[in-house]
Amino acid sequence: MFKKILIANRGEIAVRIIRACREMDIMSVAICSEADKDALHAQLADQTICIGPAPAKDSYLDMERVLGAAMAVGADAIHPGFGFLSENSKFVRMCEKCNITFIGPSAEIIDRMGNKSAARKTMMDAGVPVVPGTADFTKYIALGDSFAAGYSDNALFKKGQEGAYTNVMAEQFKLVGGGDFKIPFTNDNIGGLLFGGQQNPDFGPRLYFNGAAPVQVVGVPTTEVFNPAIASAGPYNNTGVPGAKSFHLLSPTYGSAAGLANGTANPYYVRFAPNGSTSVLAYAMSQTPTFFSLWIGNNDVLGYATTGGDGSNPITPATGVAGVGFDGTYTALVNTLTSAGAKGVVANIPYVNSIPFFTTVPYNPLVLTQSSVEALNGVQGYARYNGGLDVALAKGLISAEEKAARTIVFKVNGTDGKPFNNPVVIVDEYLTTINLGGGVILPNYRQATIDDFLVLKSKADSLNQTFFQSGNGSAIPLADRFVLSKNEITELRTATDAYNATIKSLAASKGLAFVDTNAIMKQIANGGITANGYKLTSTFVSGGAFSLDGVHPSPRGYALIANKFLEAINLKYGSNFKGVDLSNYPIMFPKTL
Repeated sequence: MFKKILIANRGEIAVRIIRACREMDIMSVAICSEADKDALHAQLADQTICIGPAPAKDSYLDMERVLGAAMAVGADAIHPGFGFLSENSKFVRMCEKCNITFIGPSAEIIDRMGNKSAARKTMMDAGVPVVPGTADFTKYIALGDSFAAGYSDNALFKKGQEGAYTNVMAEQFKLVGGGDFKIPFTNDNIGGLLFGGQQNPDFGPRLYFNGAAPVQVVGVPTTEVFNPAIASAGPYNNTGVPGAKSFHLLSPTYGSAAGLANGTANPYYVRFAPNGSTSVLAYAMSQTPTFFSLWIGNNDVLGYATTGGDGSNPITPATGVAGVGFDGTYTALVNTLTSAGAKGVVANIPYVNSIPFFTTVPYNPLVLTQSSVEALNGVQGYARYNGGLDVALAKGLISAEEKAARTIVFKVNGTDGKPFNNPVVIVDEYLTTINLGGGVILPNYRQATIDDFLVLKSKADSLNQTFFQSGNGSAIPLADRFVLSKNEITELRTATDAYNATIKSLAASKGLAFVDTNAIMKQIANGGITANGYKLTSTFVSGGAFSLDGVHPSPRGYALIANKFLEAINLKYGSNFKGVDLSNYPIMFPKTL
């Protein structure tokens, strides 16, 4: 039992505490400001001490003055009432250091419950029933690309679709009244598509890991693109379309079978589109969504990146009208989706060089024999090219800095005597060809640096080195499509930053939940994310976050993404969805499903 309590408050609050102390035979000490010396609480207390001038910040909120008063009068406890210092965890810790009891919650509890997200997590962990908050999940529609569809291991297949982050979220939404989440399932777990009964090699079976490398499962796809029964069984809540760019969601011909020949349509959408003249956005809106998720824009930069920036798949312009520029397109998407009052969650775009497709193969994978080095550095190798650079420097056609950057030299051993990892030779489109005169032209070659990224062209070849053992990157300079140069990385980063600024701005203006997947992917790539006892990294095959195509998430990666989306929804709309347990999701699918 306390002997003397200092009351760190005033007015009616202090009076009630004083009366309670009197009933319990505890001495009460009132504090007051210079303006409250004659107040009722100052008169009723057994002892009163003035701690400062009238402004609360100089008296009742001054932690050192309050504690000093408590120690001066020998109080063994402080009662804060409510308001003022009652929810200040710093003050609680100061009391502890002074061996004075704070009558109230601990500093840890104040920290937890004073932070919305921490408080919500605490309640969820305690088993408090799930609540929807201010969002209505009755009709959830998912829009996006391959991520929304559940594409994994270089294919779309039934088991992967079940594990899409969108489906994981839909299962949680059902806990608060969410309806069925209908998915245009493929027919099998082989993956791939049939076009009029014929298998298209560009849409082949999924990958599995055979113990040495990712390889395709054996089997023939059974999912027919031109099966009218699929479309007629709709409408579907998951409208994610593998390969879709932002502006594709606005195209009325994206689901037209006739457009497949000229590339204006997508077979994945043709398969479930209601007709050949309804855009993905119009299809989604026809279902009158009450809640939506939109994660689109990845392919607007990814297509350029996976082709090594060779120009065959350009970056979507950051600015332009709807259907042309990303900002106009994304604005049209969000404005339409929210036009009837629907709430939703949106996500930004990760940097492409954070995924295994670009981080698995190092810029310097070549370990060469003495004879190979001598041949590559000799007259039949790059000696003449290097000599041409000397001539170009002498003629003032290039600077000494450019000459050094373009000079190609291979080594056998490093300075410590260990095998030397030689950078590959690349064709850099940002370098000019050099005309030395007399019909002598120097090509735009250089060796790669740590700022360049080699694409994961072939999963098996990249792992077992046969691609490079065949002379690629040494005797045969790597073509543009195999490499993302540092200049191309800058282009991609600039576009991604612009896209993300648009997404974040619209999320804020429309009051939407926002997921920073760029930050999430960077964290995965730089040390990893630990959840449910599992550490997910971007290491190819074994890291757990990505599937065997090096681009799309693994089942566990999709579950992690779903949890991040749910966290954002909780924070924005006051719901308290509990994330799924990652242990229930594997990092790889086996050969047979």
